[in-house]
Order: sequence, then structure tokens, then C-alpha cells
Amino acid sequence: MKTLSMIFLCAVASLASARPQQSVNSDAATIADFNRRVEAYVALHDKVDAMLPEPAKDGRPEAVVEHQRAFAKMMQQERPNAEAGDIMTKPMRNVVRRLLAGVFRGPNGRDIKHSILDEHTGNFALRVNQLYPDNMPFSTVPLPILEGLPRLPDALAYRFVGQRLILLDPHGRLVVDIMEKAFP
Repeated sequence: MKTLSMIFLCAVASLASARPQQSVNSDAATIADFNRRVEAYVALHDKVDAMLPEPAKDGRPEAVVEHQRAFAKMMQQERPNAEAGDIMTKPMRNVVRRLLAGVFRGPNGRDIKHSILDEHTGNFALRVNQLYPDNMPFSTVPLPILEGLPRLPDALAYRFVGQRLILLDPHGRLVVDIMEKAFP
């Protein structure tokens, strides 16, 4: 009977320890998939950027804006069917929400959440593969959140717009992906 009890306890213990491990492995696989999607986007970004002539270095700010617009237009043509979730999939959105929940429950969580919501980025419609409005400021992303999110290459940036988290291509001011209701 003692042997049977020991076997049962060992089996229960191994099942209990397997569940958290599966969650960790699942999150790791989700983040790896996200990183692959980001890399694919960056490869396309680099390809399109290489096809464009460098902006004129005559000191005119319009030259930079013209280059941004040309880049954005070509990216839109290369991704005509882009939609929310192409890069930040549903499993990745769940990982992000858990991260945000942990940060917001932390010692400075309330202040961090308020700092995001206090930045007036406007309440405007956003769509994937569209330009971020020129007249709307970019929000900052608090360091505790950036430290938990997967690091992005220079071709992409995280930005909050209210409770939405977007992936932005700052080179062309292009909305690459949108996560609605990012706050838990």
C-alpha cells in the first residue's frame, strides 16, 4: 500500500509540475513565432527601402516626408491584405496581456497605467497598413513594459494609442499591426 501511495504522489507531482512547464514552453513558442513574423516583416522593410532612392540631402524636410510617403506606399502595395493579428497573433496578444497585468499589479502599476492613458494620442480610427496620422503624437512606452516585451529591431516600435498597442514602422509612419484592448 505504501508503494502504491508513493507512485500516486509521484504521478500527481509530475503532472502538477508539467502544467507550468507547458505554459512556459507555450509562451516561448508563441514569442518565437512572433519573432519570426517580425523578422519576415523586417526583411520586407529592408527590401522595399533598398528599392527607394535616398532622400535628397538638401536640407528640405519635405524630402524626408516624401521618402516616408514613398516607402509607406510601397509597403502598402507589398502587404495589400495585411490585417490585425498577422504579426501579433492571438496567442501573442494573450502573452502581452499577461505581461501588462503583471506590470499593472506591481508597485508602480497604477502610475504606469495612468501615464499611458494620460498621454493624449487622440481617439482616432486606426487600421493596419495605413499611415499613422501626422498630427497625432507618438506615445512613449514605459520601461517596465518594454523590458517584458520582445525586443524589436529599429524597423518597428511599440506604441500605445489609448488602450490599443500597435506595432509601428517609424520609417514610413505605417501601422503594421494593432492589438485592441491591450489592457487586461
